[in-house]
Amino acid sequence: MAIHVKRAFKYRFYPADAQAAELSRTFGCVRKVYNMALAARTEAWARQERVNYNQSSAMLTAWKKTEELAFLNEVSSVPLQQALRHLQGAFTNFFSKRAKYPRFKSKRKSRASAEYTSSAFTFGDGRLKLAKMAGPLDIVWSRPLPEGSVPTTVTVSRDAAGRWFVSMLCDDPTVKPLAATDAAVGIDVGLDHLLALSTGEKIANPRHERRDRARLARAQRNCARKEKGSANREKARRKVARIYARITDRRRDGLHKLTTRLVRENQTLVIEDLAVRNMVRNRKLARAISDAAWAEFRSLLEYKAAWYGRDVVVVDRFFPSSKLCSHCGALQDRMPLHVRTWTCDCGTVHDRDVNAAKNLLAAGLAVSVCGAGVRPQRRTPGGQSATKQKIPRREP
Repeated sequence: MAIHVKRAFKYRFYPADAQAAELSRTFGCVRKVYNMALAARTEAWARQERVNYNQSSAMLTAWKKTEELAFLNEVSSVPLQQALRHLQGAFTNFFSKRAKYPRFKSKRKSRASAEYTSSAFTFGDGRLKLAKMAGPLDIVWSRPLPEGSVPTTVTVSRDAAGRWFVSMLCDDPTVKPLAATDAAVGIDVGLDHLLALSTGEKIANPRHERRDRARLARAQRNCARKEKGSANREKARRKVARIYARITDRRRDGLHKLTTRLVRENQTLVIEDLAVRNMVRNRKLARAISDAAWAEFRSLLEYKAAWYGRDVVVVDRFFPSSKLCSHCGALQDRMPLHVRTWTCDCGTVHDRDVNAAKNLLAAGLAVSVCGAGVRPQRRTPGGQSATKQKIPRREP
């Protein structure tokens, strides 16, 4: 089955001083327009009126004609229009109950970015030139774009560490479904090991944040000693941000390699639906859980599986995968976190994480094949879990 994949290719670039100043002004104007449009729509909502994108666009035209906001004419109009489209999308998600009410963008906390459509940039022969700029961007082409692909949207951003990036959205004809296979795997995420697979394999947790924790603490203490608003404090803040960026980049790189490997090797991947947002409220485990990035792992796994024709089955978070014997189906009453191996009444010795992965696989296959529930009975007469979908062997 042919699929149509739009893929973003992100590159780092080094702007000239004039380009950096122009982009910084654009970021500020985008944030200003977004916040003004949000305020106008919020006021209209209080009057029980609704403002759509076309009305917001008309407001933008009127704002540009005022003396106070005449500076909006100094930057490209396309990123400003895209900001209004993003706001419209945020309200659409809000009314569909997929997201909370849109929030105002902060100068210091919000992402500094601007989106350009095809009418506001030219691309050819490896040269990208944005509207209102005299020359092309100095891009480091770490990998080529797909042959014959032309960007439809370009997003320029600057992270907290001061690094500049350009993201190009284009069709990628190289993404095709992989050959079907019978392989299936259950995946249990953890902290001692990042993943435990139903095959018995365990993947180590690299703990990227812990490796740089001492370095990060020194940089944060140094930043705290600087006077607020001073140039030295900004330098110290950038140093902290660079350490965080290093941690994030290494973590994301590892997760990309891991999820690509799992998707290529298996047709069906079974994971657990964890409430990570609730789990990080545990003060003792919050830092370790955040460093493991379970939510990002799931997100990468799901979109890559959709690209390559694989199936991701998500098992209910209340399924007792750790307390269930994968051999006989007996359910233990308690299973504290410090218990890493345990012995079932049937005599089977289990590794806690591998056993959980095996149970997730069995439950996921039962759901995908015959639609059975994933929550087993407390105790079945023969000790067999309902998720196994096996008929007990009769004695002769």
